[in-house]
Amino acid sequence: MSRALIDSFLEYLVAERSSPDNTLQSYGTDLEDLNSWLEGKGLSLIRADGNTLADYTSHCRDKGLKTTSIGRRLSTIRQFYRFLLEEELLTADPTRDLASPKRGAYLPEVLNPEEVERLLNSPDVNAVLGIRDKAMLELLYATGLRVSELTGLRLHNLNPHAGYLICRGKGDKERLVPIGESALFWVGEYLKTVRPLLIKKPTDILFCSRRGGRMTRQNFWYAVKRYARDAGIFKHISPHMLRHSFATHLLAGGADLRSVQMMLGHADIATTQVYTHISSKRLKEVHTHYHPRG
Repeated sequence: MSRALIDSFLEYLVAERSSPDNTLQSYGTDLEDLNSWLEGKGLSLIRADGNTLADYTSHCRDKGLKTTSIGRRLSTIRQFYRFLLEEELLTADPTRDLASPKRGAYLPEVLNPEEVERLLNSPDVNAVLGIRDKAMLELLYATGLRVSELTGLRLHNLNPHAGYLICRGKGDKERLVPIGESALFWVGEYLKTVRPLLIKKPTDILFCSRRGGRMTRQNFWYAVKRYARDAGIFKHISPHMLRHSFATHLLAGGADLRSVQMMLGHADIATTQVYTHISSKRLKEVHTHYHPRG
């Protein structure tokens, strides 16, 4: 019953909102986690009340989930129960009095320039897939793309002669992002020597898997973790950390906030401003460490 309700909700999102695949996957994962927790208590999605859902929120917090992750799960749960109300499967909304967790001053973790250098040099460029992965890492750090934007790139999105790419991001909005020389070189090497070996049939996908299809976000995430480990980087790394590092290093180097906002594709400049706090925090650490009276 619960699985059927989740499937119906996801079908509704496709039909009514044209939700992208990664959004559907996130919603499905959130609801399956809630359903598994409820089943462990002998309950079901259709019978959960407000107190039970509040207990689930506490469970997520006890697991160490970040405030942002809990907030996203609660957003999914609220939408799911509104759907059940619209379908007249419920008569009352159990999420009505469910409070969202308060967001603190979240500062994303970044790699320092030396760590970025080690990570980008980790792939074996004497191997076919090593050249592909090197090109993807270089392009990710050079442009600050989201990993879904990187894996979704098509050949026509790239303009190597002009040195930029066109990215379609959140809200189906397009933005133009410059590419540095190093990334352009390795993407060029990949296009010349590797991509022709990977494709099995005509496709305009830029970065292909070993089977010729589109690289998945999950497979690239695993590759980044492996390369970080090989480079001796033991932070809780993800492809998104290179996006954070891209923005932080640009601002630390003197880039203006508005330009960084445009390259990241942030609708609200306040979202970009978090990276100025990271730069300020780093300056404070340097002052404390090196100043005689720090």
